[in-house]
Amino acid sequence: MQKLYVFLSLLLISTSVMAANPQVTVETNRGNFVIELYPEKAPKTVANFLEYVNSGFYQDTIFHRVINRFMVQGGGFDTNMVEKPTRAPIINESNNGLNNDIGTIAMARTSDPNSATSQFFINLENNQFLNYRSPEPDLIGYCVFGRVLKGMDVVRDIAVTSTANIGPYGDVPRSPIIVHQVRVNKTAL
Repeated sequence: MQKLYVFLSLLLISTSVMAANPQVTVETNRGNFVIELYPEKAPKTVANFLEYVNSGFYQDTIFHRVINRFMVQGGGFDTNMVEKPTRAPIINESNNGLNNDIGTIAMARTSDPNSATSQFFINLENNQFLNYRSPEPDLIGYCVFGRVLKGMDVVRDIAVTSTANIGPYGDVPRSPIIVHQVRVNKTAL
């Protein structure tokens, strides 16, 4: 009986470890933060993000748009403010029950709801106006696919950096905020 109990306990522990949400660490020149991803809520979005992570795409990109009390955005430009080539856009999964609340990560996109590729943003406030409201293109919202689990102080430090207009781009940090790498935390899988 005791062996059965030990076996079932180990099975339960291993199942809960295997079912844990994936986590990634974002290493920047301002410090690191950890993001927990929600593949059950946004499977295509998480798979897309992890493809970019695993390919090393985010290495030496920057947070190119920083608006304090709103969001910080990165994942698309190199340190020379040149947009990196991306894979095809993905379907918007914003109707997944997750809201653009403080500390959540969502996909950036153009006015086309299904245009998200590599760029993401982290919400600094509860940005309810970015949430899904209906399937209409101007009300579909932005897909949340995870949240900052550790290091929100680093994200807030990024948020208060001084910004300027650089070429056609606004809200660009005067001192580059460089993403050295984004890596999957192996212990979280």
